[in-house]
Amino acid sequence: MSIEQLKEQLFTEGEKAGFTDLELYYEKKESLTVGVYEGEVDAYDFSDVQGAAVRGLYNGKTGYAFTEKFDEDSVSFLLKNASENAELNENEPEQFFTEKSTYEDIKFYTPDLETVKPEEMIQFLQEVEKKILSLDQRVTKVTSAQMRNQKWENGLFHHKGLALREENNSLLFYVSILVQENGPLKSGTVFRITKDFKELNADAIAKEVVEQGLSMLGEKNYPNKTYPVVLKNEAAASLLATFTSSFSAQAVQDSQSRLKGKLGEKIAADHVTLIDNPFLPEGIRSATFDSEGVPTRKHNVVDGGKLQTYFHNLKTAKKDGVEPTGHAHRQSYQDSVGVSPSNFYIEPANQTYEQLYEGIAEGIIITDLAGLHSGANPISGDFSLAADGYYVKDGKIVGPTKQMTVAGNFFEVLQDIENIGEDLVFSPFSYNGYIGSPSLKIKGLAITID
Repeated sequence: MSIEQLKEQLFTEGEKAGFTDLELYYEKKESLTVGVYEGEVDAYDFSDVQGAAVRGLYNGKTGYAFTEKFDEDSVSFLLKNASENAELNENEPEQFFTEKSTYEDIKFYTPDLETVKPEEMIQFLQEVEKKILSLDQRVTKVTSAQMRNQKWENGLFHHKGLALREENNSLLFYVSILVQENGPLKSGTVFRITKDFKELNADAIAKEVVEQGLSMLGEKNYPNKTYPVVLKNEAAASLLATFTSSFSAQAVQDSQSRLKGKLGEKIAADHVTLIDNPFLPEGIRSATFDSEGVPTRKHNVVDGGKLQTYFHNLKTAKKDGVEPTGHAHRQSYQDSVGVSPSNFYIEPANQTYEQLYEGIAEGIIITDLAGLHSGANPISGDFSLAADGYYVKDGKIVGPTKQMTVAGNFFEVLQDIENIGEDLVFSPFSYNGYIGSPSLKIKGLAITID
C-alpha cells in the first residue's frame, strides 16, 4: 500500500471512529555505508527504513500510534492504538496546524548523489588510505575510513487538507588515523559532508588528517591557570551543541534553562549573532516545514548579543502567546513532537583562524572536547571537560599540550567572545540539530594540564 492509499483509508475510517483531528506523519530513510581497512572492504551495510505515525484528538485528548507496515491492517491498528493511548493521556490536548500557508519553494535533494556507485566509494576510500600511509612513517594505522550515501523523505498530512512532502540527501565521509613518535599514540580525524562526490579530494584529505595527527606529537605540560583561549571551530560547534537545548521554549517553560526570562536581554557579546537557518543547501536539518507542518523561516535567535526568540512548536507558542517559530521536531516517526532547531550556528566574521591567536602573548588553542555528556550541565551552563590542543606563546603555536581539563560556563563564554573567525563548520553528530560554529577567541578559561 502506498502512503497515499494509507492516508485516504486512515482519514476516512478515522472520522467514522470519532477523531476530530487526525494527522499522518511518515518518513523513509535509505543509506549505504562502506568502510575500508588495510585496503580491504570491512563494512558494507545497506539500510532501508520506513514508518508512519498517527496523532489525533479523540474525545478531546491526544493519542499517538505508529507502524512500520503500510497495509490495510495498519489502518485499524493505528486508529485503535491512538484512541486507546488518548484515553490514558492526562496531558492537555495538543495543537494541530491546519492553516493555509506559504512555503518556500526550495529543493534540498541532489539527484547526482544517486549516481554514485558503491565501487566508486570503495575505490576512493582505498585511495585515501593508501595516500595517508605513504605520507609519513609516523602514521601507524588508518583506524577508520568510511563513507555513507544517505537519503531521506518525510511527509505530513492532516485530514482537513494539509499535504506536505520533502526529501533530502547527503554524502558523509570520515577518516581517522593514529600516529606515534617516541611517546604515546595520537590521533587525527577528518570529517566531510557534501552533496558533490567529485569535490572530495583524496590528496587534500590525506594531507589534512596526517598534518593534524602529527601536530599533536611532542606534548608537554604547561602551568595550570586561566588563559586566553581560541576554541577551534569543531570544538566550538560541539560546545554550542551541548547547550543548544537552553534555547528551547520547552526547556524554558519547564524551568530547565538559564535563559528563562531573558528575551530582549543581552546574553552574549555585542558582535555575536546566532542564526537558525532551515534553508542551508547542505544542511542536514534543512526543510521548508517542521514536524507539525508549520512553515520554517530563518531566525536570528541572538542578534547583536541580545536574545530575540526561543525555539517554539505549536504547544509552547500557545503557552507563551506567540507565533510558532517552525521548530517542532520528531527524532523519528516513533517519537512524539518536541522542540529542536534546524541548522543552528554562530555567524562567522572575517578573521582567519591564525589571526585569532596571533595577538595572544600566552594562551591555549582547544581543538577537541570530550566528556560533553557527563561533564556539562545544560541547565546551569557549567562545564568541566577533557580537551586537546596547543600552547601559544607570542602569537605562535609552540606545540601540543598534554591532555587538558577546561572549566567554565557556557553563558559566560558567550559574553567573553572577543573575536570570531571565518571558518564555519558543522557538527553533524548532535541530536539537538545540525550545529555549527567558526573558531572563537575567548577572553579566558580555566585550564588544568595533566
